[in-house]
Amino acid sequence: MNIGILGTGFGAYHAAILKKLDSVDRVVIFGRNEDKLHKLKEELGVEITSSIENIMQDSGLDIIDICLPSPLHKKYTLEALKAGKHAFCETPVVLSLEDATAMREAELQYGKRILVNQFIKFDPAYQYLYESARQEKYGKLLHVSVKRETPPLWGNLGLDTLPTNLMIHELDFITWLLGSTALSSVWGTNGGKEEQALVRVSFEESGVSAEVTVSSLMPDSYPFTVGYEAYFEQAKLVFHESDDMQGNIDTALYEYSKAGKQEIVLEKQDPYKQSLQHAIHCLQDGSESVLSLNLALQSMEIALDLKQRLTGSTDLARNQ
Repeated sequence: MNIGILGTGFGAYHAAILKKLDSVDRVVIFGRNEDKLHKLKEELGVEITSSIENIMQDSGLDIIDICLPSPLHKKYTLEALKAGKHAFCETPVVLSLEDATAMREAELQYGKRILVNQFIKFDPAYQYLYESARQEKYGKLLHVSVKRETPPLWGNLGLDTLPTNLMIHELDFITWLLGSTALSSVWGTNGGKEEQALVRVSFEESGVSAEVTVSSLMPDSYPFTVGYEAYFEQAKLVFHESDDMQGNIDTALYEYSKAGKQEIVLEKQDPYKQSLQHAIHCLQDGSESVLSLNLALQSMEIALDLKQRLTGSTDLARNQ
């Protein structure tokens, strides 16, 4: 497969992964910074261009990997499909329902596919929970609580942006785990800081409930942290991972059952690499994908609903 990448920010990371895959022959990357482009060409051996049109008109490219800001995703995804190419989009895939509708219609109109980088589905700890629930390894799943916490490292993550730009990963996981679901309660605050927020939401389905807590209000000394607690009929799983952003990562997954406490040691893998590999495979052979646009839009529609509720006031608690 031959791939064109739009963007030299996160696109540079994609390029580094793609160049190492046996299933990828050509990688062409677009950017506006000539110095950065030439550095990527020298370090990775990729082709470079400062013209998006060159990529769109390149008949040899099969997939356009879109790593541009989310407001540009619809425009260039539609251009890619119109040019007869598949698209692979970074998250958040869209920021409005109108853009979501346009992208859905484009898939049907042009007969090409849009896959979305829901990389959390390829994180070993989240895969383990998903498979344990699906196979009822510990009996039925009763409740899961998922969290993501960060100091203010990533720009504006206030009540208006946190649901789509940070919380989307947990929403991706919950909709994958539970299927199509709806918010049952929403609470959020900015703690008096315009570009930070703490949000907690819950979901209730027949026989199972879920809660997601995401915060960008953590102090600078606090590590970037993700985790979950999953309650089953016969056991509990507890996962915790913290990253001090200086190369020190502490991660552990524990099972608590009648047999006692046991650490679950999982094979290490890069979820971004696995996500890209999966996307290329599915686009190459036409197989179904856990990264489909429709699945991604399930969580994005929840995020947009959540954003609308949260921005009604600074502090709120609402229930459906």
